[in-house]
Amino acid sequence: MRSSAPGKNTSPAEVQDISRNGVWLLVQGKEYFLAYADHPWFKEAKLAEIYNLKLLHGTHLHWPDLDVDLELESLQQPERYPLVYK
Repeated sequence: MRSSAPGKNTSPAEVQDISRNGVWLLVQGKEYFLAYADHPWFKEAKLAEIYNLKLLHGTHLHWPDLDVDLELESLQQPERYPLVYK
């Protein structure tokens, strides 16, 4: 079995980094930042819970340990998906 070339992303969705301000994702070759201010359920989560990320149907991000689901389009066009009801 041969490994993929260095620097190549082998997963369609993965957590790239966790900082004091939020979570960086790489999904289908694009980077997204989930700020804790907008996505508070990640702030107190355990690292293993955040890193357990699944991409379902190519459009649906799912964290099974946290029971959190986000549509990829809501990260691409957040203005169309307000997280707070007005």
